[in-house]
Amino acid sequence: MTEVTRAAVGLRSERGPVLGSIMLATALVALDSTIIATAVPSIVADLGGFSQFPWLFSVYLLTQAVTVPLYGKFADLFGRKPVLLFGILVFLIGSVLCGFAWSMPVLIAARAIQGIGAGAVQPISMTMLGDLYSLEERARVQGYVTSVWAAASLVGPALGGMFSEYISWRWIFFINVPVGIFAVLVLMRKFTENITRTKHKVDYLGSALLTIGLSLVLLGLLEGGVAWAWNSAPSILIFAAGVALLIAFGFVERKAAEPVLPLWVFRNRTLIGGNLMAVVVGAMLMGLSSYLPTFAEGVLGTGALVAGFTLAAMTIGWPIAATLSGHVYMRIGLRNTALIGAVFVIAGAILTATLTAESTVWQAGGAAFVMGVGLGLSSSPSVIAVQSSVGWEQRGVATGANMFGRSLGSAVGVAVFGAIANATLANRFATPPADVAGHLPNSLDATSLVLGSHDESPVSLFVRGSLFDATHNVFVALIVVAAVSVLALLLMPSRTAAEQS
Repeated sequence: MTEVTRAAVGLRSERGPVLGSIMLATALVALDSTIIATAVPSIVADLGGFSQFPWLFSVYLLTQAVTVPLYGKFADLFGRKPVLLFGILVFLIGSVLCGFAWSMPVLIAARAIQGIGAGAVQPISMTMLGDLYSLEERARVQGYVTSVWAAASLVGPALGGMFSEYISWRWIFFINVPVGIFAVLVLMRKFTENITRTKHKVDYLGSALLTIGLSLVLLGLLEGGVAWAWNSAPSILIFAAGVALLIAFGFVERKAAEPVLPLWVFRNRTLIGGNLMAVVVGAMLMGLSSYLPTFAEGVLGTGALVAGFTLAAMTIGWPIAATLSGHVYMRIGLRNTALIGAVFVIAGAILTATLTAESTVWQAGGAAFVMGVGLGLSSSPSVIAVQSSVGWEQRGVATGANMFGRSLGSAVGVAVFGAIANATLANRFATPPADVAGHLPNSLDATSLVLGSHDESPVSLFVRGSLFDATHNVFVALIVVAAVSVLALLLMPSRTAAEQS
């Protein structure tokens, strides 16, 4: 087994530059996440394909999700640095391709490449923090890293709105290039590892089965009820094939010499609870970031810039709560701290579901802030609990599995929420009032008529009402997902082995 000499990366004098490089790498993904959420309306207006826009998130998250376990395994085998550098470079290639995309399908394909690169950034960064810092230090350090999301929440939506309204949405992808190059240079200069290389057998079959199986399930979730009926032959065949491949993946992992996702991660209570919590966090994060800006622009009639700041409120509350969580869990434990966060998550979801067409932007931002506080209090202790339950030689896999759970939750969440929104819109557009029927475009792209608009024509009023119903149904679904977080956390023991020692 590959061994990374801890002294090479663990000296206190080296931790500052390494932490800085990790924050730069995290900024790469954080900036992209916050920018694109507010630019979706502009992208749809330029390229079309409103019914396809959830795939900008889901295909990115799918490729990210299925590569995270592989990167986690490689990090344990070959070291953290080469895996992280590879991920950043692939992400930059995808960003450039996104910037030059000329159609929605091309943009979706380029986002898939971005996701392959992004799959390395967050799990390897978190693994490196687990290597370098003690249990007492990790909350403070994770607060520094999550503060990157706060900075991105302020800079990202502003840039996304500015580029969308005054320059071009394409610059939301081109801006990644200088940030990424700088991150690579810092990592190459400041982070060193001593690695002993041995031959390993990569689990290619398991990776392929996981990728194809999840892709089919997500395709069925996203297009079901829109491209075909839920009980139609295509829907049944797609789901059946996807589930069959995932079952085959489970059997392959039992016999693989070095499985990409070892089955022992499903036998540890801390890992089970922490990973289920990660699924919830991923779904909540992407559900809100996908549809709150759309609600602000399409229902409240704000511009892209103002809509972005409603989402920014969530990513301001998140790092503040994550930083404070260290003081809390050292007193009451990791699980209990995460349970307090789950209460805030549920409260934030309820607040979003109570938003109406007469609500203010401040109310939307307030709901997002409360949810951000909950996610910060629950996600950081969950990740730390997972890392603290295993040794160094398994930390990459354990952290990768947790990040895989978050990516999987995000991908499935976007697909499910997209299916809810598209089904609601399709149902409303199928039976328009008589004075609207002859003037309504024959596609879900009609929603672009009201994005950032205050038009009071019958068609616009009908479309705005339909978009409100769609986003409201998504926000109600968020309450159900938030409630699952409590059940996930109760599966974890009250104290991890590291807390008891």
